[in-house]
Amino acid sequence: MRLVSIELRRVRLPLVRTFRSSLGSEAVREALLVRVESDEGVGWGECVAGSDPHYSPEYIDSAWLTLRRYLGPRLLGETRLGAGDVRSLLASFKGHRMAKAALEMGVLDAELRAAGVSLGTFLGGVSTSVTPGVAVGIMGSVGQLLECVGEYVDAGYKRVKLKIEPGWDIEPVAAVRERFGPRLMLQVDANGSYGRDDFAHLAQLDAFSLLLVEQPLDEDDLLGHAELAGRITTPVCLDESIVSAQSAAVAIALGSCSVVNIKAGRVGGYLEAKAVHDLCLSKTVPVWCGGMLETGIGRAANLALASLPGFSLPGDISASDRYFREDITPPFVLRNGTIAVPTGPGLGVEVLAEVLEDLTTQTETISTAES
Repeated sequence: MRLVSIELRRVRLPLVRTFRSSLGSEAVREALLVRVESDEGVGWGECVAGSDPHYSPEYIDSAWLTLRRYLGPRLLGETRLGAGDVRSLLASFKGHRMAKAALEMGVLDAELRAAGVSLGTFLGGVSTSVTPGVAVGIMGSVGQLLECVGEYVDAGYKRVKLKIEPGWDIEPVAAVRERFGPRLMLQVDANGSYGRDDFAHLAQLDAFSLLLVEQPLDEDDLLGHAELAGRITTPVCLDESIVSAQSAAVAIALGSCSVVNIKAGRVGGYLEAKAVHDLCLSKTVPVWCGGMLETGIGRAANLALASLPGFSLPGDISASDRYFREDITPPFVLRNGTIAVPTGPGLGVEVLAEVLEDLTTQTETISTAES
């Protein structure tokens, strides 16, 4: 396959409700989409970087520049390109995993569409539907939190993740557990907002029978996570710390985690995400699919990934209406507590052209003539 052009497109989707974590608040999701056109067809990718470098060093403006100046031209120069070649071709450019993942997704989509194969089948998925969870941000009061969680439980979500930070942790978690009882699968996510001085405080979470506590400490503190895991009974899950299969292997060997959150953008693409999954499956470490407020493009890819056999815990995939009143693809819908995995070729979704144009704020095209 030979790429003819790469289109970069920034879209702006208002969120149904403001989402707040220890990293900040979002009322609008800006997303960077990548459309690749090849001699075999078209494919779509999504860069999950945020508007600002809070969750990751990458952010939309930096990813746009990197894709425009370095990554895109490198792939446009190839005459025989497959998705499996993307990582090696871009290896000379250090970092920028989210930008690389977006290009890999676009090439995968184009390649698999041409072959008539779904992404789920290509990755080795075994499930036709996925049980999603829902992430609930930090609220202004415990009352607001309980009302919000109640809405999601009534909608059919069986697992809830609460964002926590110092000052918003034990009380809200206790309130949710008391209101909704032990049958609700409940977990918390700190986004690295605690330190080693907080071990005794975090141990109070053991009283609530949580599925896990996600990324309690800084992403670089694997030894601290290992020490914390030895002091509490709540399973420790790593998110930001896992940037590759190699880093996952190190974390598991150190005892830094007993659960792994896999985000394809964070590890550099869906092929590396599968490698992380395969490693964890071989080590009997459960994994789940994390979310980054993706549009329907990224959500379709995440559903395919989450259909692999090692994804034994509900992920942050959620139905489209959890985030957006209008998405750029037909919406994903929660039915009987599950969401169907797309079965069409490639990502298995089609972009709604008129909606996409209405939500687009910037475009730029890189062609073979420029490269």
